[in-house]
Amino acid sequence: MNNAITNELPPNYDELKKAANRSSNWRERFDAIEELGKWKHKRTIDVLLNRMENDAVYKLQEAAYRHLKSFGEEVSMPKQKTGDLIKDASKVFVRVKKSLPAGHTYEEYKEKLKNMRLDLFDTYEGEKGTEFDSWLEKTWEEAATRR
Repeated sequence: MNNAITNELPPNYDELKKAANRSSNWRERFDAIEELGKWKHKRTIDVLLNRMENDAVYKLQEAAYRHLKSFGEEVSMPKQKTGDLIKDASKVFVRVKKSLPAGHTYEEYKEKLKNMRLDLFDTYEGEKGTEFDSWLEKTWEEAATRR
């Protein structure tokens, strides 16, 4: 299919809707938003509106906004969140730090966080992009001072 917008429901709509709402994989959500953006239909517009208004990863909100505008929808650019992207995320970072033995490495912390809270890990990875590792390492170091 080319980059033209089609005024019908995609044949794999149910799969795309599930992928767009999968909280533990921002890349799948992004790909689903991009695909839904090729299909102008009330149901695809509803999914895109939901992602624009509720996704924790700002670049996904922007993508949904861009597609909705291309459909001619009257939408406003969402504001980027400040503070925790997921409620009480900063407490989770400290809790994970405290659950590990003294002297653990950043890599051990990163792995445990990913295993315990994939949704949180994935959201911040999507939001921070290439700066994720340096941001997470700094967060880990700061969590140590609050111990």
